[in-house]
Amino acid sequence: MTTRTLAVVSAGLSQPSSTRMLADKLSDATVAKLAEQGIDTTVETFELRDVATDIMNHMLTGFPSPKLEAVIEAVTGADGLIAVTPIFTTSYSGLFKSFFDVIDSAALAELPVVIGATAGTPRHSLALDYALRPMFTYLHAIVAPTGVFAATGDWGESADSVKTLPARIDRASGELAALVAASDRSANVRDPFALDRPFGHLIGGLTGE
Repeated sequence: MTTRTLAVVSAGLSQPSSTRMLADKLSDATVAKLAEQGIDTTVETFELRDVATDIMNHMLTGFPSPKLEAVIEAVTGADGLIAVTPIFTTSYSGLFKSFFDVIDSAALAELPVVIGATAGTPRHSLALDYALRPMFTYLHAIVAPTGVFAATGDWGESADSVKTLPARIDRASGELAALVAASDRSANVRDPFALDRPFGHLIGGLTGE
């Protein structure tokens, strides 16, 4: 069976959080869509609240802790990414932005991404398209056409929430699954600090022959 890797990033601050809930629903739906295509998926889910101090220290010192470095490597080396943030003051959270700020600007190139966001009111839904989508486009990721926004009312039992949120999750996960199925990033990601030749050859002028 073909295998792909999926990284899930949640910037929720509370525990439990609706942000993590949305991330999990998108993850489960994407895995199911990939399974329908005969693709087995390895999922790694990260709560940014667990590495918040590490992110700030990295911004101040320029060096990631081993814990944060493992998260960054998993995200940049994945075949697909689900990124979900709460909306604060009409945009993504500072924690969410800071995490992607400490990642090399070329490390997410060609990475399929589904963006998601949560907030108390539907009035913040446009943040997906004026904040999150431009950021990932700038990083040269491949952003799925459908972003998923969930307001507090979407988690209730109203007729609208029963129909619309699951439909959006289904459509977005289908788009991401198609992109991930065509991706082989996890097999081809190369260490940007790796040498083309052994170090001794570089300093000694050897050809390696």
